[in-house]
Amino acid sequence: MAEPSMAAERSMAEILRRRAAASPDKLAFQFLLSDGAEGPRCTYVELDRQARSIATALRRITSPGERALLLYAPGLDFIPAFFGCSYAGVIAVPAYPPRPEQPWHGVEGLTRLTLDCRAGVVLTGGDYAADIERLCRPVAPLDGVPWLDTSDLTSAARGGWSREAEDPAAISHLQYTSGSTGNPKGVVVSHGNLMHNEYMIALCSGHFETAAAGICGVGWLPFQHDLGLVAGMLQAVYVGGPLVLMSPVTMLQRPYVWLEAISRYRGYTSGGPNFAYDQCVRRLSLEERASLDLSCWKVAGLGAEPVRVATMDDFAEAFEVSGFRREAFYPSYGLAEGTLMVAGGDRETQPPVVAVSTAALERNEVTVVSDTAADARLARTLVGCGYAWLDQQVLIVDPTARTPLPPARIGEIWVSGPSIARGYWNRPSDTQETFQARLNGVGEVPFLRTGDLGFFHEGELFITGRLKDVLIVRGQNHYPHDIELTVQGLDPALRSDAGAAFQTEGDAGERLVIVQEVLRPGKTFDADALARRVRQAVAEQHGIEVHDVVFVRHTTLPKTTSGKIQRHACKAAYEAGRLIPYVPKEPPRL
Repeated sequence: MAEPSMAAERSMAEILRRRAAASPDKLAFQFLLSDGAEGPRCTYVELDRQARSIATALRRITSPGERALLLYAPGLDFIPAFFGCSYAGVIAVPAYPPRPEQPWHGVEGLTRLTLDCRAGVVLTGGDYAADIERLCRPVAPLDGVPWLDTSDLTSAARGGWSREAEDPAAISHLQYTSGSTGNPKGVVVSHGNLMHNEYMIALCSGHFETAAAGICGVGWLPFQHDLGLVAGMLQAVYVGGPLVLMSPVTMLQRPYVWLEAISRYRGYTSGGPNFAYDQCVRRLSLEERASLDLSCWKVAGLGAEPVRVATMDDFAEAFEVSGFRREAFYPSYGLAEGTLMVAGGDRETQPPVVAVSTAALERNEVTVVSDTAADARLARTLVGCGYAWLDQQVLIVDPTARTPLPPARIGEIWVSGPSIARGYWNRPSDTQETFQARLNGVGEVPFLRTGDLGFFHEGELFITGRLKDVLIVRGQNHYPHDIELTVQGLDPALRSDAGAAFQTEGDAGERLVIVQEVLRPGKTFDADALARRVRQAVAEQHGIEVHDVVFVRHTTLPKTTSGKIQRHACKAAYEAGRLIPYVPKEPPRL
């Protein structure tokens, strides 16, 4: 069968308009409530009419090119708001509203974001619109900015269209990065960037065929995150397939609802970071797992920093009884600066796994060892994340010399191609440094410097860590992720993917600090004894002396929106004395 060609439309707005005309009554989105029951839903013609009414209202109070801050709780209200911005030529800026139960957690980040983008209008709607407006109106940069409650608008059959909606060079939205190694920046994503990336995702995932057959995807990641927005909401409209949605809170609190939705709706595509799969393994009973039929799940997307082999092994074993096949795992690599997807592999094949010498990694070299179950002190097991698609180019580059490296060397991942975003909003120097990098001696093509480290092996891209996170001890490189895994394997009370290893400056130079969340400790939990075990294990397996071990309360470490630990923020909190230490509960007195 011939490969589907890229859509003739120049923007996602034009795609939606075509879907509404060709398949007006086809289901576009179905939202599930916290118990899995069906909630709101919308068809393509309903979505188009809502988007037009929002666009018409926007044209009355703002101009094309203005920024619109989108503040929505989980649900369907965000979707017509985003498309309404596209119809009107207004730049959408998705942002997380503060949670009513913990408003102070989100206000600082929202303040920084709104100062950066200088929004000209705020859009909100749905059941929590009044709460969101009450919490966010006092944010200083929003003083005097008009608010638009999109749930109060009358749907429109026409109107609100702008020429910018048809211009591939026009800006679609600002995707604020999750900031795992620095302050969030607004990535400028054009309509052309978006269309190219959506086509690439559809090709590698097989979504053209599944959408034609009416097979759906199931999503829970928030639209404020590039994975939920680009690979979820917009990908569904691009291929014309229905998407079943739920709140991220539902997945976190009741992971059975996520997997039951895949089973019930025969979901072809769904996924998330490591912690989502780990949560299902921990929380679902054998009876619940046996009640599911996951044989329909062909693309189990998996992306984190980096993908953990143990996550795949544990989930595949636990859910074999549900009909899940390990071949469904689809590890990939991407980032907001690349719109989303950068590399992905072949569907329905075993994800490539290699064990590499730890000693070689410390020298930025790659030596593959034969035993993938090798001792952690001697080898590290890595998962391949595919290769570049279409006209994209991915290189491994020496970050200092700016020259390409051979396959057996570790370097910074550089990317070029039509999916690469235009830069950072109002940050010309950062844009020049990150988006306009050129190879030494052959500097015609600009590359995106991802800041990620990796290598190629047999054509597959393997990620080893972040350039800024690498720990250098006595001239040797150590990856914090490896040290964190060593610590988390010592005791079941230490939560996986919830620790940070970093260096702080001392009188004698850089010192290693370990910060780790504690989850459901047993009655005999001894923090002092466990700290000694941490020091011993890190010394034995990595040859590094640990200066300090700090155990903190569950869910208190700073993370990105996709669940990645923000090591720079952990370090800042440690040095400022802001970490919340774990304090064992005293037994009740008799």
